[in-house]
Amino acid sequence: MTNRNIIGPIQTREPKSSTYDQRLLETKADHDWLHADPWRVLRIQSEFVAGFDALAELPRAVTVFGSARIKEGHPYYEQGMQLGKKLSDAGYAVITGGGPGLMEAGNRGCCENDGMSVGLGIELPMEQGLNNWVDLGVNFRYFFARKTMFLKYSQAFVCLPGGYGTLDELFEVLCMVQTGKVTNFPIVLLGTTFWGPLVEWIKDRLVEEGMISPKDVDLFLLTDSVEEAVEYIVERHK
Repeated sequence: MTNRNIIGPIQTREPKSSTYDQRLLETKADHDWLHADPWRVLRIQSEFVAGFDALAELPRAVTVFGSARIKEGHPYYEQGMQLGKKLSDAGYAVITGGGPGLMEAGNRGCCENDGMSVGLGIELPMEQGLNNWVDLGVNFRYFFARKTMFLKYSQAFVCLPGGYGTLDELFEVLCMVQTGKVTNFPIVLLGTTFWGPLVEWIKDRLVEEGMISPKDVDLFLLTDSVEEAVEYIVERHK
């Protein structure tokens, strides 16, 4: 059985195999690392160059993250579309991971409202290509190159309900804001029922046990309202 693999900006149909990230990080890879890794650096460099070049003139933008597994018709999907529309109304481009589910919802809401819809895709065995609502798409082999683009070219971050990938991005950007690596970068968790228990754990464990400062809880907004989320971002940027 074959599948369509993404290799940088080029898509080909090839037999299923490991991803570039896996081959980079795998300790028992079937290649001579002494010769392969130096050449791999050039491939990594090319991803940064391609990303910087494609996104250099992007207007102010908000990154929207969420589960790839949520289907159209689900309340989360409808909320994601509304968020994309409202961000577009406020003059922001919408950046997502370019995949299906809630990423698609954010792109779709923005695109259908004539906004700028951006997808930064990643080579994964379970996801095939960018969704149909992406105006500008860039495909990446390596997560770390892609993550740099999210942070460099967006001015805010909204998390819809999601899994490990969404949590990974959320805590990375919280760390970047906490340590001052990025400034004036509002973060929103959209969905009190979904995110509320995590926020309570942050307060009850991380704050109470001194792992973070009490003021670190103020680095994000927890809300159910798309309107409040967008207003929060707009006001912070003023």
